[in-house]
Amino acid sequence: MNKNDEVEYCNLELRFDRMHIQNLIKDLIQEGYSLYWSESDSLFVISVRTGRKLVKLRFQRIKDGYKLVGDYMIRDARLSEWMEKLIGDMRGHAVVKRFRDRQIIIENILFGEVIRLVEISGYQQKVLYQKGPLLSDQELTKMFYSTLGEERVRERRLEVDEELDRLSDALARGDKQQVKLSKEKLVFLTKELMKLEW
Repeated sequence: MNKNDEVEYCNLELRFDRMHIQNLIKDLIQEGYSLYWSESDSLFVISVRTGRKLVKLRFQRIKDGYKLVGDYMIRDARLSEWMEKLIGDMRGHAVVKRFRDRQIIIENILFGEVIRLVEISGYQQKVLYQKGPLLSDQELTKMFYSTLGEERVRERRLEVDEELDRLSDALARGDKQQVKLSKEKLVFLTKELMKLEW
């Protein structure tokens, strides 16, 4: 990322407990950022100084912890890298828009993984990458008559097994956030498997 690039983070869905937020503060201080924080009954706010700008990360209090809310425009390359690592580590959801010159790259992230990558230049829009399960009936029929369908079924079954392991570990640790995320992903994968195996 160039220094002049802007990155916007929208529709964030990242959940934290208090210990996670304390660790975020430590990480940012170790990265050399000047920051302060404040707390009310409904919000925990971390204000991060990036040059002349102040980025206010807002964590809304929810029943069993906190949720990062709002949209954030960041021009600091290190802070952008940190934010993306956070989305990946927390297996969060987000729409990330990268603005450079006359081009916009949009990443749709689900469970910390890029599922769609789109490039917009002027009036042209090009899908650079898209991960299933958004399959049309024609695509499903074509896959049915090729080995690609069998490979995709195998991949999805492996993903289900991995997610079941992750769910089992989370249940043993009592990690409610990961349990919820794993259950959501299992529903998502099961629906796709049903489509593929039908």
